[in-house]
Amino acid sequence: MSSRETPSELSRRSVLKAGGAVATTSALAGITLPHVHAANDDPTIRLALVGCGGRGAGAVQNALKTSTEQGPVKLHAMADVFENNLESKHRALTAREDMARNVDVPPERRFIGFDGFRNAIDTLRPGDVAIFTTPCAFRAVHYEYAIEKGVNVFMEKPVTPDGPTTKKMFELNKKAKAKNLKVGVGLMCRHCVARGELAKRVQDGEIGDIINMRAYRMQGPIGSCFSKPNPGDMSDLMYQIKRFHSFLWLSGGSFSDFFIHNIDECCWIKGDWPIEARATGGRHYRDPDHIDQNFDSYSVEYTFGDGSKLYLDGRNIAGCQQEFASFAHGSKGSAVISEKGHAPSRARIYKGQVIHRSARRGGGPTHPDQVWAYPQEPREPNPYDLEWEALIQAIQTDTEHNEVDRGLKASLVTSMGRMAAHTGQVITYDQILNHDHEFGPGAGKLTLESDSPLMPDSDGRYPIPQPGIKQDREY
Repeated sequence: MSSRETPSELSRRSVLKAGGAVATTSALAGITLPHVHAANDDPTIRLALVGCGGRGAGAVQNALKTSTEQGPVKLHAMADVFENNLESKHRALTAREDMARNVDVPPERRFIGFDGFRNAIDTLRPGDVAIFTTPCAFRAVHYEYAIEKGVNVFMEKPVTPDGPTTKKMFELNKKAKAKNLKVGVGLMCRHCVARGELAKRVQDGEIGDIINMRAYRMQGPIGSCFSKPNPGDMSDLMYQIKRFHSFLWLSGGSFSDFFIHNIDECCWIKGDWPIEARATGGRHYRDPDHIDQNFDSYSVEYTFGDGSKLYLDGRNIAGCQQEFASFAHGSKGSAVISEKGHAPSRARIYKGQVIHRSARRGGGPTHPDQVWAYPQEPREPNPYDLEWEALIQAIQTDTEHNEVDRGLKASLVTSMGRMAAHTGQVITYDQILNHDHEFGPGAGKLTLESDSPLMPDSDGRYPIPQPGIKQDREY
């Protein structure tokens, strides 16, 4: 979607849930659907899951839900570098009655190793979907092969951790567009109906000119963001992949993997991307044995071309106040973009600059300064489901659907803020895009026996960002 579009791809079920205009017939009624697979009349869309971690399993569940109304979708192949990851996720999916009937992955279609993605994609037909939920260090490698095979793609965010791979992905995506491949990117809040309505209202001037925006991802330690030295029961490469949030080359660290959502939704509401970032951050009083590359706290000032600002505060420290929200302030009023996480967003607009707490779900009086709010009855539809409904519908109706360029810009802007904090310098969009530090060169050549692109020193420690000392690179 463009920055001014609302999620028009919603299925009829989603529109009904959202309480919007009710269509009397399905969005697909009266449309002669093209053959999804030129070589086969079977309408089933096959999925190959590459990366069987928690997010991979979640993406599969969201995808399989579309079978109910949009036609048959089945999990056909799985690949991972950890056999226990793959087998445990397969068991979990087949144990669910609502999922098992759409999971058909016999042992011969379960692949282990760094080349498993090729084997899994090779089981697909043109028009099927490869799901990429590995750390983003491998995204360009996997995407290039999917394009070669004519396979549609869903890829998780962030799309890239650095400038060189971002430029590579922009070029690859030109090839995907030339082949008319449908590609979704896991910035699911772009499909949120409440945020979509808010974006339209803000960009139509309801809060005036945006002056500043605020975003918060204040939480305790999350995922694998903090790590201690490799205990020695696996190689350094496999240990790092197991704890990928700790290593910049794999994921862009906790900053890129978690803060990207707030940054992206704010840029959507603004309808623009920032041109520079300045930031602070640091490692505080946690156990000095930790060897990860993350800071514990970050504070970033993003500047847009018109001079307006986005202030991002991020923190991974136990025992502190927690907040997961984004807000916009304009010359005529203010807006809640999201209040307590991804969904429901509880989007609303006020005529002043004071953001008031929302009423409990189910009703209650609104504040007199509130001029609009997205209705919470019925409940806002889940954007994790909506992004898959949009992708599957685009495949079935052969309509344009490619979110990669937008996902790349969101990933790059996120990296821009991270680099500003890690170096202590003002970093521009052009600087991060054209920087020569590729974090994980040779990712496509790794094997289970390879050294990591980032090896520890003799004490099992890794280089960490040192603002002001390392001024031109993050580590």
